[in-house]
Amino acid sequence: MLLQDRRIAQSSLLLSGLGAGVTDDILAGAQVQDTARASTIFLQGDPARRIFIVLDGWVKLYRMTPAGTEAVVGVFTRGHSFGEAVAFRGDLYPVSAEAVTACRLVSIDAGHILGQIQKTPEIAVSILAATFTHLHALVQQVEGLKARTGPQRVAEFLLELADCQSGTCTVQLPYDKVLIAGRLGMKPESLSRAFAKLREHGVTIRNNSAEITDMTALAAFVAEDPANAWTR
Repeated sequence: MLLQDRRIAQSSLLLSGLGAGVTDDILAGAQVQDTARASTIFLQGDPARRIFIVLDGWVKLYRMTPAGTEAVVGVFTRGHSFGEAVAFRGDLYPVSAEAVTACRLVSIDAGHILGQIQKTPEIAVSILAATFTHLHALVQQVEGLKARTGPQRVAEFLLELADCQSGTCTVQLPYDKVLIAGRLGMKPESLSRAFAKLREHGVTIRNNSAEITDMTALAAFVAEDPANAWTR
């Protein structure tokens, strides 16, 4: 494993709370794989035997509904891990994983980590922290779907991608707008209307980037209670 790959893996939520010696033991059995865009990493219903950490690129987790449509469960990028909880149970993957862009991944055998837990119980605490964070993210996602308008969800998504906290900022959209819509629980046409609505809040979409004139104002818009519109 390249030194840069190792550093990214060690900084992931799954491993960041562990000492260097412990992470070295865990990564000793890891495999690094380069995955082409649109490649399947695993399918819903496959035996869950491995845990993944994204070194570069973007990965989506999704389920197919009975109607045959795709429901995006999550999108992960550098330093994010996925597959922990279900792999440790020896269960089946409840979702499918696909490379949204060309990706570089670390793949770790779940049995190897379970063996390390017997020697170093603190690993279990790190795994619980990662699992809790994934659950918390899902709760926030559900809350956003129910408590925020479409434009607010899109604005929050842009704020999460931004590398600046105030003033003007240009955000690169990491993947296509159809996937963004699925990630935010919207139809593509609803996403287009939300982008248009955000012009009123200083957001201009140009190709695959979003230009934000005032990050603080956009954050205030996200925090607004949609119910306030009924009292104006």
